[in-house]
Amino acid sequence: MEETKLCRYVSSCVILTILGLLGDGALSEVYTVGDSDEWNTGVDYGVWSQKYNFSVGDVFVFKYIKGQHNVYEVTKLTFRSCDTSTGVLAKYTSGDDQVTLNETKKYWFICNVPGHCLGGMRFSVVAKVSDNTDTPALAPQLGPPPPPQISKNGAYALRGLSTWDYLILFGVSFRLCLVW
Repeated sequence: MEETKLCRYVSSCVILTILGLLGDGALSEVYTVGDSDEWNTGVDYGVWSQKYNFSVGDVFVFKYIKGQHNVYEVTKLTFRSCDTSTGVLAKYTSGDDQVTLNETKKYWFICNVPGHCLGGMRFSVVAKVSDNTDTPALAPQLGPPPPPQISKNGAYALRGLSTWDYLILFGVSFRLCLVW
């Protein structure tokens, strides 16, 4: 009787995990804006942003000396004019800002320190829906687990479990219940 309760408890936990985290299976990348040059004057952020394909869930890390720069997420018109009297969607000033691309759309970022935006400290990107086709092979995989995934610019990727991972966990849990 006690084993049946334990089996139900384990199965319930696995099912809740599957339901709660099912949407988190996409691969999200963490990008340091400007790569090793970070968020500074003299960097061509248009070239930097064209090196990558950004997806919803990706994270931009803006690294800079606090007080020397800042990051504003702005509208298209504000991006073009560098006039922040209107069209500011968000302001970041910590020197180590993280911005998650939460939706499929075009994002515009600028530095609002006088002269920086017009001097080139701005870029735009389009965040698309991730086309993560990361389906596991049907044959069992032997050997140690793979190392953490690293994004193209060296930052660790944030990876949730895929739908297949959750289905496998559920199957193992269900099988264990049948054995008990």
